[in-house]
Amino acid sequence: MDAKQLKWAYLFVLSLIWGSSFILIKRGLVGLTAVQVGSFRIIFAALFLLIVGFKSLKKISRRQWKFVAITSLFGTFTPAYLFAIAETEVDSSIVAILNSLTPLNTLVLGIIAFGIQFQKRQVLGVFVGLIGCLLLVLSGASAHPGQNYYYVVLVVIATICYAINVNLIKKYLSDLNSLSITTGNFAVLLLPALIILSTTDISQRINIDITQHSIYFVMILGVLGTGIANVVFFKLIQMSSPVFATSVTYLIPIVAFFWGLLDNEMLTPIQFFGAFIILIGVYLSAKK
Repeated sequence: MDAKQLKWAYLFVLSLIWGSSFILIKRGLVGLTAVQVGSFRIIFAALFLLIVGFKSLKKISRRQWKFVAITSLFGTFTPAYLFAIAETEVDSSIVAILNSLTPLNTLVLGIIAFGIQFQKRQVLGVFVGLIGCLLLVLSGASAHPGQNYYYVVLVVIATICYAINVNLIKKYLSDLNSLSITTGNFAVLLLPALIILSTTDISQRINIDITQHSIYFVMILGVLGTGIANVVFFKLIQMSSPVFATSVTYLIPIVAFFWGLLDNEMLTPIQFFGAFIILIGVYLSAKK
């Protein structure tokens, strides 16, 4: 498989994994608080990555550790908690849709702060995809008028964090393999996540069945949806462009909506149309 085909394969796999992450967060929140979900997600991902990627830490130079630590803050730590908190008030499918703001923020920040050049067709692809997202958001908002949409601000902040993260990786860590970056990220985050978890009431809840079931779902989220997915994502950033890599967030809502169908949610014709427009945006953003 050549590089062009491989980057599309990575994009498809990531969309499946991350599109499923929102329903896993939702299941985790059944028996855990948002802070506990975010902490367990980081802890499980860190333990898995340290087992499979500990030796790769030797490839990180002293100069690169600074950027590894910064990207861990913006790319994993902050969003893990913000998404969990947002889903306590906003439907998981809506959160998945709003996550699609990431490519637009990546484009804007890349031009303004990082001096990264983008092609006109990529800019067009971002805005076409954004139009599709707006259709999905408007349809979702009309279907769920009772939800607290102030919490979507947390999702927007998380997408800005993601945008900062991918631009930093592309500019400062392109020469470092993806496993080293990901393992380094979580090696930095393990202790803070453990400290935060210890401040909650998890010791009183750990023996409750519903809590244990929720921890199981978050374990899947941490290992597959965070650990393995981040390795693939960082590799995709390095082999393509920040805009193309973050265009995976245009496909995530589609996967999330199909999970919603299994959870007795229905897609409207407008939502199907929005999903189609999103796919066009992804295609255009991939062109150079």
